[in-house]
Amino acid sequence: MTILIYIYLFALGAVLGSFYNVVALRVPAGESIVSPPSRCPRCGTRLTGRDLVPIASWLLSRGRCRHCKAPVSPLYPLGEAATGLLFVWVYASFGWSAAALIGLLLVSLCVIVTVSDLATMLIPNKVLLFFAPILAMACLLLPNDIPWWSHLLGAAAGGGILLLIVIVSKGGMGLGDVKLFAVLGFVIGLPNTAVALVTACLAGTLVGGALVALGVVRRKQPVPFGPFLALGACLAYAYGADAIDYYLSLFT
Repeated sequence: MTILIYIYLFALGAVLGSFYNVVALRVPAGESIVSPPSRCPRCGTRLTGRDLVPIASWLLSRGRCRHCKAPVSPLYPLGEAATGLLFVWVYASFGWSAAALIGLLLVSLCVIVTVSDLATMLIPNKVLLFFAPILAMACLLLPNDIPWWSHLLGAAAGGGILLLIVIVSKGGMGLGDVKLFAVLGFVIGLPNTAVALVTACLAGTLVGGALVALGVVRRKQPVPFGPFLALGACLAYAYGADAIDYYLSLFT
């Protein structure tokens, strides 16, 4: 039965991930997420059901449009696969619980902002404004281990710390990251916000350094930080308490 649940959640996540890709790419461009129907950006041919099967369509077409053979960004199947895997991970971590529902909302937001930031270097306000009240109601009304004051302090700490970094660095980080981390900080609360930020900075440093070493990006070239904040928040949501306990055990 567990395997069937995993398969179902992966399939559900992949389908929703396909929609999340649309949101992530259209909202920053100021386009509607429902109209026009999906088309090839190169030749304008309207895509049919055969072209829209999550992950499989991209693999079967070898990453190219069936009509004009233009390359299709791997962000599409990666976003779909990531959403499916994250849905399975949330269930494996929390089972059927209120924490799992909050986790599914959290990873949905994280997938959208990650794809958007990677593709456009933007974290859309409309996406944050849509998810913020839903996550707030879920965190405050559903039973979970994080008290209400911790949610508020997490939002204040997350947004406040990054805003201070923006002021000090004079634009080294975007305000979209500040608003995103305020929302994420509300969900994970304190002290998990600190775990998320440390994780994000560590991952960003390692990945950024590797990209520079491989020549993929140039030194001082801006690298989206939203995906690392999303990664840090997801890991902190599931494992933050364990990480804090381990850290404290080093001093006892």
